[in-house]
Amino acid sequence: MPRTGQDRSRRVLGQNFLRDERTIGQIVASARPDPTGLILEVGAGQGALTRELVRRCRRVVAYEIDPALVARLGEEFRAEPGLRLVHGDFVAAVPPTEPFAVVGNIPYASTSRIVDWCLDAPRLTSATLVTQLEYARKRCGDYGRWTLRTVQTWPWINWRLAGRIPRERFRPMPRVDSGILRLERRAVGLLPGRQLAAYERFVALGFGGVGGSLRASLHRGYPARQVDAALRANRVPADILVGYVWPEQWISLFQAIHSSRR
Repeated sequence: MPRTGQDRSRRVLGQNFLRDERTIGQIVASARPDPTGLILEVGAGQGALTRELVRRCRRVVAYEIDPALVARLGEEFRAEPGLRLVHGDFVAAVPPTEPFAVVGNIPYASTSRIVDWCLDAPRLTSATLVTQLEYARKRCGDYGRWTLRTVQTWPWINWRLAGRIPRERFRPMPRVDSGILRLERRAVGLLPGRQLAAYERFVALGFGGVGGSLRASLHRGYPARQVDAALRANRVPADILVGYVWPEQWISLFQAIHSSRR
């Protein structure tokens, strides 16, 4: 089917709308929204997710940047007291001071900005985001490799690929399939809060080396004896490449090396 001018304008804003009821149900089921909690929707679009969120939840704040869609949504939901519609860029919003969850079919081009906003929001409980499948798989270790951002935030955020969505379920149809990325704040962190800044620096050092070897990277900041002992104690191969170290192994290595420095 040839693309219309409206399709082309949607692509400028990164808009790929969901029409499939099963997929909408899959996203909302993955989000597990609290009926009494605060929900922020990123990119309300034509309202497919919005309708389901409003049906299930008492308080929904939906962000949409396209003025034409904002007008249409405002007309449809004008009698809905549980919805507040915001015309603007989601990442420009100030995070709520109360616990809240984020749900959204987000523009691919804004994925990193939106994920960073969520991770930096102190009261975020969870984020359930439709992203490019490749993005979600890489961040969730689906290829056996892990990214810096995932590893650094792992002590307090669980990253999970909650589902896959074929590209045929969107209009206009994107070039790639999508994934449901689930970020969930842990009830109990894997490290004490006072250690998180040091842990983030530790991981950054590991990822920042030349050549890719974790051992070589950590040797730049810690005595070789401590690094080698920690690797042996945690059964991490000395020549392992940084990306193949699992988040739990990073935490164990950090604890082993830092406990030996006391």
